[in-house]
Amino acid sequence: MISLSLIEVKKPSFLRLRELKNCLKGLIISEGFIPGDLSLVFCTDEYLLKVNQDFLQHDYYTDIITFDYCENGKIQGDLIISLDRVLENSLIEKTRFEEELYRVIFHGTLHLCGYKDKGKNDILLMRSKEAQYLKRFVSRETI
Repeated sequence: MISLSLIEVKKPSFLRLRELKNCLKGLIISEGFIPGDLSLVFCTDEYLLKVNQDFLQHDYYTDIITFDYCENGKIQGDLIISLDRVLENSLIEKTRFEEELYRVIFHGTLHLCGYKDKGKNDILLMRSKEAQYLKRFVSRETI
Protein backbone atom coordinates (compact mmCIF):
# COMPACT_ATOMS: atom_id res chain seq x y z
CA MET A 1 0.00 0.00 0.00
CA ILE A 2 2.63 2.57 0.99
CA SER A 3 6.03 2.92 -0.61
CA LEU A 4 8.84 5.23 0.44
CA SER A 5 11.32 7.03 -1.84
CA LEU A 6 14.20 9.27 -0.87
CA ILE A 7 15.57 11.93 -3.22
CA GLU A 8 18.74 13.71 -2.08
CA VAL A 9 17.87 13.00 1.59
CA LYS A 10 18.16 10.23 4.16
CA LYS A 11 15.19 8.50 5.74
CA PRO A 12 14.35 10.16 9.05
CA SER A 13 15.57 7.78 11.77
CA PHE A 14 12.38 8.17 13.82
CA LEU A 15 10.05 7.17 10.97
CA ARG A 16 7.82 4.30 12.09
CA LEU A 17 6.77 3.10 8.65
CA ARG A 18 4.78 0.04 9.73
CA GLU A 19 2.75 2.05 12.26
CA LEU A 20 2.35 4.90 9.78
CA LYS A 21 1.03 2.52 7.11
CA ASN A 22 -1.56 1.19 9.57
CA CYS A 23 -2.57 4.71 10.61
CA LEU A 24 -2.93 5.91 7.01
CA LYS A 25 -4.97 2.84 6.17
CA GLY A 26 -7.20 3.64 9.18
CA LEU A 27 -7.50 7.29 8.14
CA ILE A 28 -8.55 6.34 4.61
CA ILE A 29 -11.09 3.79 5.83
CA SER A 30 -12.44 6.20 8.49
CA GLU A 31 -13.00 8.79 5.77
CA GLY A 32 -15.06 6.25 3.80
CA PHE A 33 -12.55 5.27 1.13
CA ILE A 34 -10.58 2.21 0.05
CA PRO A 35 -6.79 2.19 0.64
CA GLY A 36 -4.74 1.96 -2.54
CA ASP A 37 -1.15 2.70 -3.50
CA LEU A 38 0.32 5.67 -1.70
CA SER A 39 3.90 6.83 -2.32
CA LEU A 40 5.76 9.00 0.17
CA VAL A 41 8.64 10.82 -1.49
CA PHE A 42 10.98 12.67 0.86
CA CYS A 43 13.18 15.29 -0.81
CA THR A 44 14.90 18.66 -0.44
CA ASP A 45 13.45 22.14 -0.83
CA GLU A 46 15.16 22.55 -4.19
CA TYR A 47 13.74 19.32 -5.59
CA LEU A 48 10.18 20.16 -4.50
CA LEU A 49 10.53 23.73 -5.81
CA LYS A 50 11.39 22.28 -9.24
CA VAL A 51 8.35 19.96 -9.08
CA ASN A 52 6.20 22.95 -8.07
CA GLN A 53 7.51 24.99 -11.01
CA ASP A 54 7.34 22.19 -13.59
CA PHE A 55 3.97 20.69 -12.74
CA LEU A 56 1.98 23.48 -11.06
CA GLN A 57 3.70 26.60 -12.48
CA HIS A 58 4.21 27.88 -8.92
CA ASP A 59 7.52 29.52 -8.06
CA TYR A 60 7.65 29.10 -4.29
CA TYR A 61 8.71 26.62 -1.64
CA THR A 62 6.12 24.37 -0.05
CA ASP A 63 6.20 21.49 2.39
CA ILE A 64 4.12 19.05 0.33
CA ILE A 65 2.69 18.53 -3.12
CA THR A 66 0.04 15.86 -3.51
CA PHE A 67 -0.57 14.14 -6.81
CA ASP A 68 -4.00 12.53 -6.87
CA TYR A 69 -4.56 9.26 -8.77
CA CYS A 70 -7.77 8.30 -6.95
CA GLU A 71 -10.43 6.34 -8.81
CA ASN A 72 -13.75 4.86 -7.75
CA GLY A 73 -13.27 5.57 -4.05
CA LYS A 74 -9.75 4.07 -3.98
CA ILE A 75 -7.19 6.45 -2.49
CA GLN A 76 -4.01 6.51 -4.55
CA GLY A 77 -1.39 9.19 -4.98
CA ASP A 78 2.08 10.56 -4.47
CA LEU A 79 2.94 12.73 -1.48
CA ILE A 80 6.13 14.64 -2.27
CA ILE A 81 7.47 16.16 0.94
CA SER A 82 10.34 18.58 1.49
CA LEU A 83 12.09 17.62 4.72
CA ASP A 84 13.83 21.03 4.67
CA ARG A 85 10.48 22.84 4.69
CA VAL A 86 8.98 20.53 7.32
CA LEU A 87 11.95 21.28 9.59
CA GLU A 88 11.57 25.03 9.05
CA ASN A 89 7.82 24.83 9.72
CA SER A 90 8.46 22.92 12.95
CA LEU A 91 10.78 25.69 14.13
CA ILE A 92 8.28 28.41 13.20
CA GLU A 93 5.35 26.57 14.80
CA LYS A 94 7.46 25.47 17.78
CA THR A 95 6.55 21.81 17.25
CA ARG A 96 8.77 18.78 17.07
CA PHE A 97 10.09 17.85 13.63
CA GLU A 98 8.63 14.35 13.97
CA GLU A 99 5.18 15.69 14.78
CA GLU A 100 5.27 18.18 11.91
CA LEU A 101 6.32 15.49 9.43
CA TYR A 102 3.47 13.20 10.45
CA ARG A 103 1.04 16.15 10.30
CA VAL A 104 2.13 16.92 6.73
CA ILE A 105 1.72 13.27 5.72
CA PHE A 106 -1.82 13.25 7.15
CA HIS A 107 -2.47 16.59 5.41
CA GLY A 108 -1.56 15.15 2.01
CA THR A 109 -3.62 12.03 2.62
CA LEU A 110 -6.61 14.15 3.64
CA HIS A 111 -6.28 16.04 0.35
CA LEU A 112 -6.62 12.69 -1.44
CA CYS A 113 -9.78 12.11 0.61
CA GLY A 114 -11.24 15.34 -0.77
CA TYR A 115 -10.40 17.89 1.92
CA LYS A 116 -9.36 21.35 0.74
CA ASP A 117 -7.41 24.14 2.42
CA LYS A 118 -8.10 27.29 0.41
CA GLY A 119 -10.94 28.94 2.34
CA LYS A 120 -11.08 29.76 6.06
CA ASN A 121 -13.64 27.04 6.88
CA ASP A 122 -11.76 24.50 4.78
CA ILE A 123 -8.53 25.30 6.60
CA LEU A 124 -10.20 24.94 10.00
CA LEU A 125 -11.65 21.56 9.03
CA MET A 126 -8.32 20.38 7.59
CA ARG A 127 -6.44 21.40 10.76
CA SER A 128 -9.04 19.65 12.90
CA LYS A 129 -8.70 16.44 10.87
CA GLU A 130 -4.88 16.64 10.97
CA ALA A 131 -5.00 17.01 14.76
CA GLN A 132 -7.46 14.13 15.08
CA TYR A 133 -5.26 11.69 13.17
CA LEU A 134 -2.04 12.99 14.70
CA LYS A 135 -3.48 12.46 18.19
CA ARG A 136 -4.62 8.96 17.24
CA PHE A 137 -1.17 8.15 15.81
CA VAL A 138 0.79 9.63 18.71
CA SER A 139 -1.36 7.78 21.26
CA ARG A 140 -0.18 4.46 19.76
CA GLU A 141 3.38 5.25 20.73
CA THR A 142 5.03 8.51 21.74
CA ILE A 143 6.85 10.23 18.87
